[in-house]
Amino acid sequence: MFHVKQPEKASPNNDFGMDTPLARELADLSSRRRALEKVTVSFTGETRVFTVSNQKGGVGKTTTAVNLASALAQLGAQVLVVDLDPQGNASTALGVAHSADTPSVYDVLIDDSPFASIVQQSPESPNLFCAPSTIHLAGAEIELVSQVAREFRLRRALESYLAERPIDVVIIDCPPSLGLLTINAFTAASEVLIPIQCEYYALEGLSQLLGSIQMIQKHLNPELHLSTILLTMYDGRTRLAQQVADEVRNHFPQQVLNTVIPRSVRVSEAPSFGQTVIAYDGTSAGAIAYREAAVEIAQRGQATAQDKEK
Repeated sequence: MFHVKQPEKASPNNDFGMDTPLARELADLSSRRRALEKVTVSFTGETRVFTVSNQKGGVGKTTTAVNLASALAQLGAQVLVVDLDPQGNASTALGVAHSADTPSVYDVLIDDSPFASIVQQSPESPNLFCAPSTIHLAGAEIELVSQVAREFRLRRALESYLAERPIDVVIIDCPPSLGLLTINAFTAASEVLIPIQCEYYALEGLSQLLGSIQMIQKHLNPELHLSTILLTMYDGRTRLAQQVADEVRNHFPQQVLNTVIPRSVRVSEAPSFGQTVIAYDGTSAGAIAYREAAVEIAQRGQATAQDKEK
């Protein structure tokens, strides 16, 4: 007589049970998604202008700029992304045309074109706009040298534009170098957002960047300050990532967001489809993390506005 062996009951230590790393991760993502659905934030009506900068390349600077912009737009903010990088990656990710003959930031900086004449709406959201970059911007560094008030050209054009339009958040994506384009971004902004990768050499060049910010504060824009640091490319499986995160938090306890952005295939894939990860796969770990970071930034803005009223 044959006996059929009954399947084992799932136990916490059984691979077929629910207490596996993957199951825990899925449960955590589901919980965080539900929490985000309940979040409501309001925007004060005062425009916040961020420069996203890090002179070290490959830290997720443009990725952070466009995904935070998309996440903030999803929360109801009117968001403008200014693409100051000649590579035009932010424009690509937002699905905005930026061929050589497209009106761009170059025309504003060099030819005094009105800012409104170059702004395009992103197909992702009616709340999301982009001032695109084109390849012509690569020569702007040299051409700006001879311009009058060369450090303030972006600021003046942007101020005129914002005086007529209700934009809640402006995010300026800089090239990874301290030239006149980046100086224009620092002069136009009041807040600096620095993405820092959770990897070896993460803090390399940060002291130089902080020195540049202090120089801009002293000579060109006293309102500029480092308000936000976002930890990116975080891999919780490695001790190094945790050590880097702890070190950054020790140095900048007020500026570092609680949210960390994990390494994510979806985040890397999204730009090739002309989308942010918020539109490409809004339920992925990377999208949820950027949405959580956007909520933190919005809530900090609310808290600051309330403190000013007191």
